[in-house]
Amino acid sequence: MPSQSPVSSQVNSAMVRPTDGIYGLQASLLKTLASPRRLEIVHYLGESGSVEVRKLAEHFGSTQPAISQHLAALRGVGIVEAVREGREVRYQLADPEIVAACGLMRQVLIRRIARLGDIAAPYSVQAVAQPIEISR
Repeated sequence: MPSQSPVSSQVNSAMVRPTDGIYGLQASLLKTLASPRRLEIVHYLGESGSVEVRKLAEHFGSTQPAISQHLAALRGVGIVEAVREGREVRYQLADPEIVAACGLMRQVLIRRIARLGDIAAPYSVQAVAQPIEISR
């Protein structure tokens, strides 16, 4: 069996990276964010700072238990954290850069939609409905 040169051995080992779990963590975080309401909560907390569940429920026109479930999921992956202030528990972003990350994803989607719109534009025709005459 021919031996590999040191360079080809380095190239092969560079292509095979050890799994460090970061992809699993990222997938878990993105799965949690795969809810429009949770994305809204993240953006609202990014704008408003520390907010109690009652205020979030009022803002979104939802129940406190429903908002609490969303917050528990977001807290479970480390997106939000609970801060006790006296008798109140307020929620805030654990890392405000999550709003920038979500904004970047939104910009990618907006560009994609624009490209698709550009592709579809030549095919969009203003169809005028003409009455069909039926002869008997």
